[in-house]
Amino acid sequence: MMPWTDRAGNLSLLKTATFVVTLVPALLLAYYAVAGFPKGAVTSSLLGPRPFNAAILHTGDWAIRFLVLSLAVTPLRRIGQWPRLILVRRMLGVASLGYALGHLTLYFFDQNWDLWRVASEIALRIYLTIGFVALLGLVALGSTSTDAAIRTLGANWNRLHKIVYGIGILAALHFFMQSKADVYQPTLIAGFFLLLMAYRLAHWRGFSLNSPLVLLVIAIAAGLTTAAVEVAWYGAATGVPPERVLAANLQFSYSVRPAWWILFAGAAVALLGYVRAPGKAQAQRGRRAPAKAAA
Repeated sequence: MMPWTDRAGNLSLLKTATFVVTLVPALLLAYYAVAGFPKGAVTSSLLGPRPFNAAILHTGDWAIRFLVLSLAVTPLRRIGQWPRLILVRRMLGVASLGYALGHLTLYFFDQNWDLWRVASEIALRIYLTIGFVALLGLVALGSTSTDAAIRTLGANWNRLHKIVYGIGILAALHFFMQSKADVYQPTLIAGFFLLLMAYRLAHWRGFSLNSPLVLLVIAIAAGLTTAAVEVAWYGAATGVPPERVLAANLQFSYSVRPAWWILFAGAAVALLGYVRAPGKAQAQRGRRAPAKAAA
């Protein structure tokens, strides 16, 4: 099965579009790497004075973004009544693994392929240890993502692939720790991860993800939790008083804080749930049926 075809071998526009999206960050990075190297230049103007460091960050950022996108597939299938979304979950997960491996490979390159130095850095720097453990988890998932592995592992396949939730936590923590003072992006990623986990928790607890009210409550809770995570991180890592961080969330002069983006995204999903609610769709089909009969 090719990345652009479904299981029947037919062209899938959804898979094709997703495949193209997964390639775009890598293609952009390649363009940045070569476009800023005029004759005699020693660094790329597009990647800045430290091009390898920029490339390492770029691939790491996209690894966790695609991981979060892969986690979004299941709740969006349920809420949006889009079963065909399952076709792209594996592709997004493999893309996350690919960018994570690129992240590590570029780090090796930046360290002059000094294996012992890299190994000692991973062992001694806790944020690198956390990131490496997350990468090993992605390798385990990627190596068992084939149809043959699914058949071989049977019920154990689902148990193994539940470690993706732990991988998400480790990846977010690694993102926070390597970002140091500016944790806007890590907070945003953590917020989306919390939102996606809240959908799963609600489903496991028997709440209907087709209820706009349930979805709106989840959105509000995820937004508040995201703000709490931001407050806790700044308090623990930099000593910034909580009231200053909370006050920043209520000011929109310079930027919209991550908690609001999570609330807006959750509210949009609640609207999607309202529009795609099964009962609403059935009522619409029922109204169309008499019209056809009269015709």
